[in-house]
Amino acid sequence: MKALTVIPLKAGSAELSDVDDPPESDGPVLVETLAVGICGTDIEILSGSYGWPPPGRERLVLGHESLGRVLDAPAGGVVGKGDLVVGIVRRPDPVPCANCAVLEWDFCRNGQYTERGIKERDGYLSERYRISPDFVVKIDPALGILGVLLEPTSVVAKAWEEVDRVGGRAHWDPRTVLITGAGPIGLLAALIGVQRGLDVHVIDQMRAGVKPDLVRDLGATYHSGSIADAVPGPDVILECTGVASLVFDAMSHVGTGGVVCLTGVSSSGHVIDIDEGALNRSMVLENVAVVGSVNANRRHYEAAAEALAKADPKWLARVVSRRVPLARWAEALTRSPDDVKVIIEVNQV
Repeated sequence: MKALTVIPLKAGSAELSDVDDPPESDGPVLVETLAVGICGTDIEILSGSYGWPPPGRERLVLGHESLGRVLDAPAGGVVGKGDLVVGIVRRPDPVPCANCAVLEWDFCRNGQYTERGIKERDGYLSERYRISPDFVVKIDPALGILGVLLEPTSVVAKAWEEVDRVGGRAHWDPRTVLITGAGPIGLLAALIGVQRGLDVHVIDQMRAGVKPDLVRDLGATYHSGSIADAVPGPDVILECTGVASLVFDAMSHVGTGGVVCLTGVSSSGHVIDIDEGALNRSMVLENVAVVGSVNANRRHYEAAAEALAKADPKWLARVVSRRVPLARWAEALTRSPDDVKVIIEVNQV
């Protein structure tokens, strides 16, 4: 079968390879891959700056944002033939650590977890894959190709859960949320915020085009200026860009008793000037909390599936801005200003 593979830490090594059929040791559920989303992590792996191959192998099958159709599965299981499914990305470490032992592998403490398409485990960008029923999530068939948005939605479903947990340290009745970034993560975070009945504001650099329209059509407010000018003292700030200056701006401008949740990953080597003393003073005296959130466990995938099932499918269809066939996979890596989520189509839905 065909698969998009890469030699981790070697730029320019990606190719459409002929690989063996998935081994039965990967799990009893056989899935035909329909589509895989491309995100910043994939770009980093392809550029040679990230990623680990499976033990004893040179090449890694890419892809962690999946959508597939079950070809075969054990009778009476959680999924059956014909179901649309999404594969969970992370697997618990073999020790396991205290968190992995209770299925909270997104909080793995020793770093020995594996991740499909990222760390020591082949991804989903192949014509077929096998998987254990414990790590596959059934989705509403009405979503069709839009089910490919489940994995990024799971990331923000977890982020919202983290906000609730931290905010719940005291009386917590948030009304206003500011989201930095109108990429897929920011837009999906805004979707959940609107579904929660919050006053949602999104800030990004684009002044016109697809992203501002998507925010407004969701019922949220779009801004292209600074955090300070967007909305005064929001209860929640979800930082979805990883831009270091925005991270510190978020800490400085969240409301009293507010929560800042960081989902973007900053690159190193950027130095910015901040008034550390003023930042510390405001965070302590105003009971501000900052929490980082990454990855997701099964509970978050299931919450994400509910959020997507409730969303306007016409709006979701606009988030998937471009579809590229597997044979022309390289076209998915060239981004245009109006790209939101680019996906590679592997088989017909």
